[in-house]
This record gives sequence, C-alpha cells and structure tokens, in this order.
Amino acid sequence: MNTDILSAITFEAASTTEHFEQIIALQNQNLYKSLSSHQQEQQGFVFAEHTLDLLQTMATQIPQVIALHQGKVIGYNLAMTAAMETELPSLEPMFREFHKAEYKGRVLTDYQFFVGGQVCVDKDFRGLGLLSKLYNASAGLVGSAYELCVTEIAVRNTKSLAIHQKMGFEVVSTHNDGLEDWNVVAWDIRNR
Repeated sequence: MNTDILSAITFEAASTTEHFEQIIALQNQNLYKSLSSHQQEQQGFVFAEHTLDLLQTMATQIPQVIALHQGKVIGYNLAMTAAMETELPSLEPMFREFHKAEYKGRVLTDYQFFVGGQVCVDKDFRGLGLLSKLYNASAGLVGSAYELCVTEIAVRNTKSLAIHQKMGFEVVSTHNDGLEDWNVVAWDIRNR
C-alpha cells in the first residue's frame, strides 16, 4: 500500500458544483452500461445514474462523502435518507425491500438508517481501502442520528459484495426488481 498516496487523500462532504460534477464524471466511467461484462466482473460497477440537481438535493439532507487527491474527486459514497424513497425511480424496489428485510429480528425500517452507496473509487486508486474509509467517513459525519447503513448490491457484482462483507456489511435479503437480482446488505454503524 502506498502510504504517500494515502496520506495525500482527504475525505469531506461534497459541497461545490465542481465536486458534484466530478462525482457524475466518475459515476459515468463506472456505469454498468459503460463497461464490458469482463470489466464489470473484474472491477465492479455502479447502476444508478444521478443528476447534478439530485446530488445537490441529497446533500441538503445527508453528507455526500468524497475522497480527494490533489483536488480531484477519486471516490465517493452517495447517501440517501429514507425520506428520499421516491427521488430515484430505479431505487424504489430497493426501498420496498427495506420494508420487508430483517436485520437481527427487526425489519430494516424499524431502525434509524441511511442508504449508503452508491460507492465508487477511481480505478487508479483501488486496492487502498478507500471503500471502507468512505463508508466510515459517512458514518462519522452522520454521527449518532443513525443506527444502520443499508444498501443493495447486484448479486452478479461479486467484487463489490466481497468488499462490503469484508468491512462488516451482512446480507439480510435477496430480491429481484424485475431486471436484476439484488442482495440487501446492512452495516451496524454503532459497532464500527
């Protein structure tokens, strides 16, 4: 692990139009439809497409954490509150599953939770543990207001699932949204 690179990376809440534009650019490079199936298998991928307006709206409700290297966004962890359930139609099946999926004997919606992810790291900065650092920065910024971070990961995105499980996420259910099979995962941020 290159400690020089790691020491030059900072984490903060996205706050400028330039931050949000760089998030969208990084997202576009890693969208499933921009990558071959081989690249998806080897590197992982992201599904949801966000607009500048949506990102700025999300940031008014909960921090959108970015990793910066030399002023450039090289990673991000987008977050949503339960109140944003209808803001992105492609995520509505995920939110419906949250009303059914259980974590430690309770339905997810019985917890104070935020939706973590979409999380993405620039391909030139992978392998440095930035996914974990992004999630931990998000958990640190939301503080004690939340108990869980929940998200979903495409079943075929085995790379992403393995990384999430390594940092403590647990699969709590699996569902199909009509197009894809998804693992719903939860991370108890009180135990981080």
